[in-house]
Amino acid sequence: MNGLLKLSQLIDGLTERVGKTLIWIVLIVTLIAAGNAVMRYVWNYSSNAFLEIQWYLFSAIFLLGAGYTLLRNEHVRIDLIAGRLSPRGQAWIDIFGIIFFLMPMAIAVMYMSWPIFLLALHTNEQSSNAGGLTVWPVRLLVPIGFFLLVLQGISELIKRFGFLQGLCPDPTAKGHKPTAEEELALAIKAQKGEI
Repeated sequence: MNGLLKLSQLIDGLTERVGKTLIWIVLIVTLIAAGNAVMRYVWNYSSNAFLEIQWYLFSAIFLLGAGYTLLRNEHVRIDLIAGRLSPRGQAWIDIFGIIFFLMPMAIAVMYMSWPIFLLALHTNEQSSNAGGLTVWPVRLLVPIGFFLLVLQGISELIKRFGFLQGLCPDPTAKGHKPTAEEELALAIKAQKGEI
């Protein structure tokens, strides 16, 4: 089990790095959207490429950030039953949910999206909008995002079993972690040398 917990730490580290990178992409999307709005209202110019790059980056944030959301235990939960159970009971519910819902769904989407990406790549699929972008990069985000979610699901499963065996702390316990906005502000300050 200790080897599996080390694997879980490696997966968590990868997920954390992906999540921290996505925080910067949120800033980039915001700047692109603001620049596009300024160009449209000041110079009466707009581009489908600018709109599509925003959609592509938003897709990257959503798809690649799913594992980070799971790691941070910030995904949507309906705790009508689980909220009344002990941490051990909640761990068993999480194990059941990961094995029978999360993993089958994520693996199925990952598997079914791969041929769609390959077709877009081989045909060099382009946007149907004038001046639009190539489509295959955004199609690649789907299998990659769900692969990262599967990895994080494996990590969460390992941590739940580790918790049940008393080898690690409760993975569902929420300590105070900075929000994505607070992390971005800290990263900007660190870049400026203010910290």
